[in-house]
Amino acid sequence: MGYFLAMHRVMALVRPVQSTFELGIAAEVFGTERAGVPRYYEFDVCTEKPGPVPTTAGYAMSVTRGLSALSDADTVLIPGWSPVEAPLPAPVRRALLRAHAGGARLVTICSGVFALARTGLLDGRTATTHWARAARLREEFPRIQVKPDVLYVDHGDVATSAGAGAGIDLCLHLVRRDHGAAHAALVARHMVMPPHRDGGQAQFVPAPPPEDELDGLLAWAGERLGAPLSVGDLAAHLNVSQRTLARRFADRLGTTPGAWLLARRVTEARTLLEETGLPVEVIATRVGLASAVNLRRRFRDQVGTTPGAYRRAFRVSP
Repeated sequence: MGYFLAMHRVMALVRPVQSTFELGIAAEVFGTERAGVPRYYEFDVCTEKPGPVPTTAGYAMSVTRGLSALSDADTVLIPGWSPVEAPLPAPVRRALLRAHAGGARLVTICSGVFALARTGLLDGRTATTHWARAARLREEFPRIQVKPDVLYVDHGDVATSAGAGAGIDLCLHLVRRDHGAAHAALVARHMVMPPHRDGGQAQFVPAPPPEDELDGLLAWAGERLGAPLSVGDLAAHLNVSQRTLARRFADRLGTTPGAWLLARRVTEARTLLEETGLPVEVIATRVGLASAVNLRRRFRDQVGTTPGAYRRAFRVSP
């Protein structure tokens, strides 16, 4: 007997004048069919007043669905809100609140956070937006804890991203949360995007350094995760002080050596949980976290669940 997997419905709420790039991000991640990639999402757009919706690209797009489309959405995505000072119409506010009350998660890209903020759903929570608009967001909504130095913030039921490019990171993060790291990596490969940038990473992220800038350190460490590597070992490999190493990581990767090493180990653990039947204790040793107890603690801190629960959700069938 076969089983039907219900599609996750993603509805983008657009408005005049709609950013084509920010809408395109959502469409690429959730709405584009790709050969060899399982399809788990249905993607559509709606607007307050159906009809032609002007865009930043100079053309109008025809949107046939109205606010009632939000009522059966699993994810409601607001791909920008321009100008940011534009008020949130009462019907739109009511529709967003009803969707949230019905269990939909509300997601914003870049300036879309201003619309979500006007629903009150971000009061008392952390949120982010493009660094150039962070001060305005903080000033207009003092009950929101604005974090201008991160790529995205995910609370489960609401999520916000920084500049438009960070919207890609947030959307891929949501795919990873919904369907596992392997599927998110597959989508990212088709988009020719990095498979994962952590939400806490700084917005000012330079391009990944050529390997010789760190003298192959990242590859060297990645091949030795099972060894008891320390920050001191990383510094010693480059023959620099730990302070110099920390400065290089901050300048070129936007993180610390210790945080990078831990994230790399947890990422490898996720892969092994998805692709192998190895016991958690063995995986902990292979990725350099010493024990199942330590792996469980670190894994819960970084992923938000236990290794066992993650494996049950995302194990790739042999």
